[in-house]
Amino acid sequence: MSDAESIERLRRIGWRGEALPAAGLTLARVVAQHRAGYELHDGQTLFGAQPDGHFLKRGIDPGERPAVGDFVEVAAGTPPHIVSVSPRRTALTRAAAGERYERQLIATNIDYVLVLTGLDGDFNPARIERYLSLTEDSGAQPVVLLSKLDLLADAVARVDALRARLPAGTPIHALNGKDPASVALLAPYLQPGDSAVLVGSSGAGKSTLTNTLLGTATMATAAVRSHDSRGRHTTTYRALLQLPSGGCLIDTPGMRELKLTGEENLDLFADIGVLAEQCRFADCGHGSEPGCAIQIALDQGGLTPERWRNYLKLHDEREEQAATLEARLRRQRGGRPIERPHGHRGQRERE
Repeated sequence: MSDAESIERLRRIGWRGEALPAAGLTLARVVAQHRAGYELHDGQTLFGAQPDGHFLKRGIDPGERPAVGDFVEVAAGTPPHIVSVSPRRTALTRAAAGERYERQLIATNIDYVLVLTGLDGDFNPARIERYLSLTEDSGAQPVVLLSKLDLLADAVARVDALRARLPAGTPIHALNGKDPASVALLAPYLQPGDSAVLVGSSGAGKSTLTNTLLGTATMATAAVRSHDSRGRHTTTYRALLQLPSGGCLIDTPGMRELKLTGEENLDLFADIGVLAEQCRFADCGHGSEPGCAIQIALDQGGLTPERWRNYLKLHDEREEQAATLEARLRRQRGGRPIERPHGHRGQRERE
């Protein structure tokens, strides 16, 4: 097979590079990871592979190991071995659960993050804002999907309320995940060579939507609980699937915990930042201080208490995670201080 044919084959699974690996190595994409190893696809064939020994060393940053969505260089063998990970053009991460700071890769080399939430009892604007905050530094475009349109009579009201809460221009689509005609609105995000990752709570309808996009019942589905619309984890591991549209979709298990990494800018709440700059005092605590623009906006309805509370929650979590990350990096660099992007303003009255 010529280099041009190999590049075209890789384009079909989302590769954007130009040069092929050195002789003796092949390029493939990670489509799944199991305890027994990895599943890879080279644009033509699905095959299993093992990570090279250096990926298994103790103390290695988990982010340096192959992840679903990665393009990797593979050496022939029985079985083939992954020898290196190609540079990632985008990466969606979260802080892993637990007290020890560790970043967990959700998916790499993606163009879109499809945030799926049910319009039933799963509907939670604060959780959607958390997902969108996590996508800020991923390099991928977030798209909000509201599923189970067929189950809710007042869906329009919920969609309109969410549009008013999120920044203008945020793509928001309500759909019925069981209806191919309804799901067709996702076509612009799943064009040939495009890659998207589907995230959301267990029971939001990710597997149902995936099956409709595939045109076959490939992913297991289950009923949700009636009192809170939550479901069991029918998807148990991340998997990259090739769609009939030519796009690639990474399906993920439902996420019970979405911890910020400490590196988010919280651009989602840029309007609150603009308000804070209008306060009389630069060190305004946004409580009972005179001339507080935040409190004025809350009193006059320009800022809802729910959005303000969620901002404070995410801001404090971001700062806590940033401090933990800073301490970890300082230990790695022998105690040298590290400049943080989120400094405190000095105490002075604005002129």
